[in-house]
Order: sequence, then structure tokens, then C-alpha cells
Amino acid sequence: MCTLVVLRRPGHPWPLLLAANRDEMRDRPWQPPGRHWPDRPHTVAGLDVLGGGSWLGVNDWGVAAGILNRAGSLGPQDDKRSRGELVLAALDHRDASGGATVLTRIAPDNYRSFNMVIADQRNAYWVRHRAQPRKSGDRTPEIEAFELPAGLSMLTAYDRNDLANARVQTYLPRFEAAPPPDPRKGTWGAWKRILASRHFQPDDGPQGAMTVVTDSGFETVSSSLIALPGLPQSVRAKPVTPIWLFAPGRPDRTPFEEVPI
Repeated sequence: MCTLVVLRRPGHPWPLLLAANRDEMRDRPWQPPGRHWPDRPHTVAGLDVLGGGSWLGVNDWGVAAGILNRAGSLGPQDDKRSRGELVLAALDHRDASGGATVLTRIAPDNYRSFNMVIADQRNAYWVRHRAQPRKSGDRTPEIEAFELPAGLSMLTAYDRNDLANARVQTYLPRFEAAPPPDPRKGTWGAWKRILASRHFQPDDGPQGAMTVVTDSGFETVSSSLIALPGLPQSVRAKPVTPIWLFAPGRPDRTPFEEVPI
């Protein structure tokens, strides 16, 4: 169960901040964020070696995209395509709206269920694929896109800010109380400490923590902090590059390093 936290601040010089912990089996091979796809030179993303796609990335047009499994859908399935390819598909677009629209039109039966965030300087969306069997006459879309409101949104394997989830219940208030990072000054300390926390309630088990450690080999394998800058205020203003800090391991013991973008 991975975690994505998004802070939207329309009109701010840094209108979107994103924090992510990736939880996966330790032996599933991956590579840190980079330009791994020759046919997609505009994309910087982590590479899932097994599936060939990604779990999180940004592009040269200022779009960020990340994907999470929904409950009960961890891992690949023989008759389904890799969800990691959807991150790459979203990052083929110059804005978040285009990426979100395309994802609502994919064939839902091709993929296991997922939550996805697609965001840029102006807009941010949560795309949900519940993969639930339809009842006769049910016309509810299986894949839906919802605009993320201003403020904090936290996604795990459940719906946005779902307090029925132990991790959201414990950590959403911590993010809300923490001082927001200042990407310009490089002050990310409060968010780094939350991402590194191994605290969980005894009744919830270790997967209620932000950084997960289990005896089965399933744990938090990497962590990311991303900041998207606002649009230039004048035609003469120099564009500001997004910032991505990446910890290639558990964030409670692995330092963050800046990803070249």
C-alpha cells in the first residue's frame, strides 16, 4: 500500500507539492528516476524493471503523475497489463487535464484497480479505477477522474482522505499540522520526518505506518518529494525547474538526493 500526499496551493509560487512513499516487495527490481525511455525523452521517472513502466514521474512540460494499487490488487496478474504504463501514458501529455481525460477512456478490464494522481501548475486530478463488478443497469463509470481541491489530499489503497484507512487516520492530521516545505529554501524537514515515521497503532499492524517494515519482505522501498513551480509571471521571466528529491530506500535510513530534471 503506497502513499501519495498532495498539497495544492493555487496562486502560490509553488502551487503543488507532492510526497510519496513506495511500498513494494524488496526483491522487485527497479531503477531510480531518470530518462529511461528513448521513445519518451521528455519523461523523468522511476523504472519498474519487471513491468517496464513507472510508479512516479514528471515531464518537461511540468506534469507529475503517480500510481498506487487499490486494496486487494497488489502485484501483477497474467491477464492484465502493467499499471506502470499508465504513468508513462499520462506523462505523454503537456497538461494534467489531457492526461486525466485519456485515462478515463482506457479499457478498464485491461488493468487491475488503481488510484492515480496527475497534476501540473494549474490543475490536479485523482483518477480512480475500482474494478468492481457492475450490477445490471449500473452506468457508473469504472474509471473516474476527480479534481483535487485546494489543500491536502492523501491517497493510499483507498479513496481520497479516507479515514477508514489506518495510515490516513494517523498521518493526514500530521501533514495538516506540519509547516509546508519551502522548495526555494530547501526546507523539507517536517515532511521528511513524517515520511520516515514507523509509528503505527498496535491494532493496525506495521502497514499502518508511513514507512512500512514487515517480516515478509514487503516494505517501503523508496520515497519522493516533488515541487512544481508556478508559471512565469512575465514573458521575460526565466522558467523555474521542478524539484524532485528522491530517497532510494527506506526514508528512515536513506538520505534524499536531488534528481536531475
